[in-house]
Amino acid sequence: MKAAFRNAVSFITHSRSINPSPPPPVVVSLLPLISIAAVPSPSPSLLRHTRLETLRPLSSPLRRYSMAGGEAPASASLDKQFEDFRVQLEENGSLRERIRAIVMEIESTTRIMHSSLLLVHQSRPLPEVLEKAKAQIDVLKGLYSRLAEVLRECTGEYYRSVAFLRKYRCIRFFLYKLLFVVVFILRYHGDWRSATQTVVSLLSFMHWLETGSLLMHAEAEEKLGLNSAEFALDIEDYLTGLCFLSNEMPRYVVNRVLAGDYDCPRKVLNFLTDLNAAFRMLNLRNDFLRKKFDSMKYDLKRVEEVYYDMKIRRLASEDSTENHGTEKDPAVENKP
Repeated sequence: MKAAFRNAVSFITHSRSINPSPPPPVVVSLLPLISIAAVPSPSPSLLRHTRLETLRPLSSPLRRYSMAGGEAPASASLDKQFEDFRVQLEENGSLRERIRAIVMEIESTTRIMHSSLLLVHQSRPLPEVLEKAKAQIDVLKGLYSRLAEVLRECTGEYYRSVAFLRKYRCIRFFLYKLLFVVVFILRYHGDWRSATQTVVSLLSFMHWLETGSLLMHAEAEEKLGLNSAEFALDIEDYLTGLCFLSNEMPRYVVNRVLAGDYDCPRKVLNFLTDLNAAFRMLNLRNDFLRKKFDSMKYDLKRVEEVYYDMKIRRLASEDSTENHGTEKDPAVENKP
């Protein structure tokens, strides 16, 4: 029977290699009978042994070792990672609280300065108004010194904890250190941005009341005790503070005219005109600073209207720079 089965299989293989067409239906119908008769049925012990061999890899010692030894290190590394995250978030939170505590004191000091400078709109003597406001400059200088010290300590802890920075020497180390300090300060800059802008506007207003000129960026840093190499006054904060100063000028002009100071509109108009022309040199983005700069033109327009009314009523004082060559030279008039 086995010989007949082998002959049938060889016949089918030979015929398929010569002619790829399927075998005759008679041979196909005989194949199940031949295979059933040729292959004996497996014994129950063989089937049981086969089932055990099939299921054995799931419970093998290698599988148990991979489950016990593979998941435990992964879980430990995951816990360590999130433990580090927790420590970093707590440190960042405590640092932000320290910064906000100092910023709250800065805001309180600026409110005192602002309330003192508001008296200038009520025709109070200017030296008396400035004396009360100037008394808070030293307080602000001390607060910004504390803020710089907090940032200096925290950045020192951070870049000292970075191991790879110790591998670098001289200029490369200081470059990495400087870059890290800049990025670190920019991360928390939003906590004192608004307070600094208000401080710049008040200092600029006081400086203009004293000198009639603009407070420069370096002068503002000097008044606050800031160092450009470590903790400097941000340029956008300085420019935004100047825009706040511009918003205060129209009210000051109106109150000064009501007090009988008819020359004030001309001074403020010249100042805002120069400041607006200087701002137009900047390519500002469409952000908060650009919006504040757009409001400056409305402040300038209001001051121009007040000055125009003064000129119509012949109350404004004449200035030699406003003649623009329209006045005649007395020597020319007397010339025969």
